[in-house]
Amino acid sequence: MSADDNSTRTNFIRNIIDEDLAAGRNGGRVATRFPPEPNGYLHIGHAKSICLNFGIAQDYNGTCNLRFDDTNPHKENVEFVEAIQRDVHWLGYDWGDRLYYASDYFEQLYELACELIRRGKAYVCDLSPEQIRDYRGTLTRPGKDSPYRDRSVDENLDLFARMRAGEFEDGARILRARIDMASPNMNMRDPAIYRIRRGAVHHQTGEAWCIYPMYDFTHCISDSIEGITHSLCTLEFEDHRPLYDWFLDTLEMECHPRQIEFSRLELQYTVTSKRRLTELVEEGHVEDWDDPRMPTIAGLRRRGYTPASIRDFCERIGVTKSENNVEMGVLENCVREDLNRTAPRRMAVLHPLKVVIENYPEGEVEELEAPNHPQDETMGTRRLPFTRELYIEQDDFREQAPRKFKRLVSGGEVRLRNAYVIRCERVIKDSRGEIVELRCSYDPDTLSKNPEGRKVKGVIHWVSAAHAVEAELRLYDRLFNHPSPAAARDGADYRAHLNPDSLLTLTHCRLESSLANAQPGEHFQFERQGYFCVDPDHSHDRPVFNRTVTLRDSWARIEQQQKEAS
Repeated sequence: MSADDNSTRTNFIRNIIDEDLAAGRNGGRVATRFPPEPNGYLHIGHAKSICLNFGIAQDYNGTCNLRFDDTNPHKENVEFVEAIQRDVHWLGYDWGDRLYYASDYFEQLYELACELIRRGKAYVCDLSPEQIRDYRGTLTRPGKDSPYRDRSVDENLDLFARMRAGEFEDGARILRARIDMASPNMNMRDPAIYRIRRGAVHHQTGEAWCIYPMYDFTHCISDSIEGITHSLCTLEFEDHRPLYDWFLDTLEMECHPRQIEFSRLELQYTVTSKRRLTELVEEGHVEDWDDPRMPTIAGLRRRGYTPASIRDFCERIGVTKSENNVEMGVLENCVREDLNRTAPRRMAVLHPLKVVIENYPEGEVEELEAPNHPQDETMGTRRLPFTRELYIEQDDFREQAPRKFKRLVSGGEVRLRNAYVIRCERVIKDSRGEIVELRCSYDPDTLSKNPEGRKVKGVIHWVSAAHAVEAELRLYDRLFNHPSPAAARDGADYRAHLNPDSLLTLTHCRLESSLANAQPGEHFQFERQGYFCVDPDHSHDRPVFNRTVTLRDSWARIEQQQKEAS
């Protein structure tokens, strides 16, 4: 399939692939890969890469491999490997039998490193890390050759074999490519190929190795071994492309993939650096990697984001070479639009105020019918128990209110959604003067309609007190209160911009009875409150619902007010 078959998805990468196919390159094949390092959970930026790589493979009838670039055993573990696979599958993509690890190629990589030595293109260097940095030079000053650069092939092969055998301590020696210490591209100034990592237990190879290849060497070789045609990566690897090509050309690899760079995703009000995300977890600023405030795919999933909404988001922001800082509202609107179509409606009272309908028979339970979705009849209906005692929202009542207040007031009327019109007759207060109960009456002739000439200003939601499900609701907001916490002009550490109101937990909410059997991960629109999902954690002693997103973008209004004030 050509990208032209779907013009809305055309971008410069698809144009390049179309040109390659038209020129007969790669035998008409398209093969991509998604190559995460298993040293943390995937985040929203990775979702863009996943959708791009797997999406291109799907559209061109090609293949996409999932390959773990697992070359640093000190930071990688099986938990991250399993989480990454889970996230890719959840987003809707499947790698089939094409699951690979860079560690699968450790023996081949070692032999190819030896081949570089034999060709005079690699050498063992004894300089310390500090000396290597000094010898490397700067952007304005060329580097200088290591005193070990002209070792003989035999000596280098012997030293490299002894590095593998574990004879030397960490940092004592490294294997470097022999390229050009005066190159204007710093990446070409004799970069490291192998370093010593003694005592590390690798999640795939155990203790079989004490030397590990560097990313730049490993990545291009792995691509070539797997027959990748187009190696898609973010813009920070653009300066690494000459090195990518140098390794493949120097080793005369049969398959030479084409590296293409695109801009990474920067999302406002969050951070996507793995180092910073790790700090947030390890320092206890968030619950874990799947905290619903985190920009990780696991966190978004737990919060209630859908795979369709994230794929839609990645499609909307597009693929370019221009750095972009995407507004959080774009992502929130994607899930809001998806859930508006798919989430059944329910009623939930977050701050309960008791209502007693004095003229309704005691002990009677009336089953009222309510639609599951106001615009989609195929979603059916549900039964709502209506009784003498109800709960409404505290904010839906005022003893005295301005004229524009369209809810219940003392002596006024309001309609209960999908039920009757009620009138507030009396207000009950406690010893402190706090309102604790309303005594009301109802009109039995107003079920789902208003009598002729009767005007009722508003409609509010409610639940039956006797049938209500007591639940905990977690109202999540943005993790940071600055749009660019890692680049704020005030010079403060990004953690100084953590939003203290990013989580509000309500413990005594009352939900309609149909939610008693809601399953983990299920989505609902709580009418007038927002979109929620059942938290997947099974350890709770009561139902817990996470707010995915509000019904409207309240931050857009706040940001506009801030702009106007400034």
